Parts: sequence; C-alpha cells; structure tokens
Amino acid sequence: MRTNNSPTSDVPDAAFCPLGERSPRLFNLLNLARQNLFRSADAVFTSELGFSGTQVVALFALKGEEGCQLKDLGRALQLKNSAVTGLVARMEENGLIVRGQSALDARAGTLHMSPRGGEVLAAALPLLDSLNEQLKAGFSEEELAVVARFLLHASRLRFAQDQANPQTKAGVRP
Repeated sequence: MRTNNSPTSDVPDAAFCPLGERSPRLFNLLNLARQNLFRSADAVFTSELGFSGTQVVALFALKGEEGCQLKDLGRALQLKNSAVTGLVARMEENGLIVRGQSALDARAGTLHMSPRGGEVLAAALPLLDSLNEQLKAGFSEEELAVVARFLLHASRLRFAQDQANPQTKAGVRP
C-alpha cells in the first residue's frame, strides 16, 4: 500500500495558526482534516479492495449490529434515509450484504453481512490498521491521548445557540 505523507498545498499547517498570536480555527481545521482523511481513505479502500470507504465502514457497522434495519444502519453511519437506501442497494448489488425479513415486523427488512462481505471486512482490517498507524506517526503517546480526548469531546458536543454567538447573548444581532 502506498503511503503519502506529503502535505497538500491547500491545507494549512500548524504554523498557519499559531496559538500565541490567535487561536487556531478548530472548526475549519476539523473540516479540512475530515475531508482529506475520508477522501484519502476512500481512495485506499477503492484501490485495495474495490469497494468505497463508505461501504467498508458500513460493513464494520453491520458487524456490530447484524440483522439491523436500514434506519439502524443510517443512525450508526449518521446518514439520511435516502443515502442509506442507495448505499444498501449498491452493497447488495456488490454481494456484500443480503436482506432478510424481520421476525418482529413483517413490514421491516433486516440487513445481514454476506460471506463476501465478511471477506472484504477481514481484508479491510489490516488496511485500517495501516491508516491508523499513518495517522499516529510523529506523535507521542501523550500527544495522542490529548488528541483522542479532544476528538471524543468534539464527537459528543452539541452546540447551544447562545454559546455559539456571544453577541446574540448580549442582545447584539450580526
């Protein structure tokens, strides 16, 4: 597998937003990082496995919730219903999953990983390990612990409107 550690020219480095002068624009940096990581990981999964990163991530989610409904998979992947419907259709076409019938609700279908899906998932594990190692490269365990704590915090955070815009709280409208 190819490793690309060269910085992308349109992504600012840490020197672009030093803490001493001005706080980094974390929201923007997180967005840039997310876009880059997902695009790059998608290219790796597509190149190495022949399936998109979204399909591979869906297999990981399905492994933890075998027999779930479409709405459950959508919730796990944080996708809208229409996106899940298309994703599941492509995965079924690719032989990664099979649909079943819910024993509890005759109107509801269930999703199950096919043997082919299990093979793809097994092949994805070493790729994911490699991606994680590339992400951790150059950082100490202490630094990674802070990054992990920050990302967990960000994953659980729900912005409040009055906290998002201090001027609104003071009665000033932008």
